[in-house]
Amino acid sequence: MIEQALPYGDGTVQVELPDRTRIVGGGGPSRRSENGSAAVTPSADQARDVRTALEEPLGLPRIRDSVSSDARVLIAFDDLTVSSFGPVRRLAIEVVLAELAEAGVSEEQVTLICANALHRKWTTEELASAIGVDLVQRFGSRLMCHDAEDAENIVNLGTTKSGYDVEIHRLVVESDLTVYVNAQCHMGFAGGWKSVAVGLSTWRSIRWTHTPDGMSMSVRHNRMHEVFDEQGAYIESKIGKRIFKIETILANPTTVGRIWAGGVDETRKAALEVLERRHPPRRGAVTEKADIVIYGVPSWSPYATFAGMNPILTLISSGLGYLGGYIEALGKPGCSVIITTPCPEEWDREHHAAYPEVWDRVLPETLDPYEITERYGEEFATNAGYIEQYRNGVAFHPVHAILAVHPLKRLKHAGRVFVAGADDPKVPEHVGFIPTATVEDAIKEAERIHGSDCSIVCIPNAMG
Repeated sequence: MIEQALPYGDGTVQVELPDRTRIVGGGGPSRRSENGSAAVTPSADQARDVRTALEEPLGLPRIRDSVSSDARVLIAFDDLTVSSFGPVRRLAIEVVLAELAEAGVSEEQVTLICANALHRKWTTEELASAIGVDLVQRFGSRLMCHDAEDAENIVNLGTTKSGYDVEIHRLVVESDLTVYVNAQCHMGFAGGWKSVAVGLSTWRSIRWTHTPDGMSMSVRHNRMHEVFDEQGAYIESKIGKRIFKIETILANPTTVGRIWAGGVDETRKAALEVLERRHPPRRGAVTEKADIVIYGVPSWSPYATFAGMNPILTLISSGLGYLGGYIEALGKPGCSVIITTPCPEEWDREHHAAYPEVWDRVLPETLDPYEITERYGEEFATNAGYIEQYRNGVAFHPVHAILAVHPLKRLKHAGRVFVAGADDPKVPEHVGFIPTATVEDAIKEAERIHGSDCSIVCIPNAMG
């Protein structure tokens, strides 16, 4: 038997796997030896590397050479759902401010905005954890969170040639220069035009990509970013100005690996060249796909930053979403998926106000994310009570609770999902998953379906 530790809630669980199990990724052979990916070296001096990037922009002149002394400038930055826990946001903002000062632009002419899109707004203390107490105090009321429901501060620019709506924060249109600080590129998911076209936009614009089949983490041929690229080009053509972008790849959660500045398209291209080396296609990780796919689900979600987890985030958003790419990459059609998590039924109703209703009312009706979107999407997107909590509280936009169940689409590929170690078996049963006491019990159940010699793959650290 193979002894293996798997993520399990806030800790790990030790499991015994059959000798024929193939270990893929973290915890087994090194990532490089397993799939050929290249690590990114941590920056020895993050402040220096940020300055260098701003001094040598791609496709655009330096900021100091781009504005006059009377310019009004918007600096937007990734919100705290982006898992970047180092100083890069603060460092980048300070260097931009220094560039502006060289051009005679004072801080009073600059506005900072957290590009949280349909994510929740962040408190002053939470923002300070990302950009520093000093910046928060210096900017005061000129530091704000984006409000996707604030009609007075949203400009409708029309539609692209493909018919995609483009709505954007008023300051992007009215400022002489917009600078966007991206704090991390997670595979092919973040960065590029997504930062602006989503982070500073509205549901009307975002709905074109945030569908069960629209979201993609692919580094190569990312269909989601094709939409963002079209929206971004349209934004620049309508406002008559280029947007200045700072694009970041982290070596670890606190340290920059590579950073670029300049045009959105140019910095995205540079980042993708590194990301393609760092993230070989998952489908190349095994020569033959497996009957059983096993991984653990930690008690973590980008949507639970300074907030609590809940069963939708644990079982669906993380379990089938952020981690679920392994199901199709490593598992055969009809495979059995085994995940480990205690998944207690706990709800943070302040931050995830609409989530319990989706759990209690929507999911018992259907587990088909396409039907859920069709039947309930607009209802939640326009729910006045939940929108009030988004606008004047710290709740996610209500439609986010619908978006969080989109990963149920993985059930088209997986035949079944076993949940090992659930505190209450009724929680996984609520979404049609099969509870078992242990991973070993789940393997026995799956072997009855696939055969005693069925193939097994395990990803010890699927988040890595």
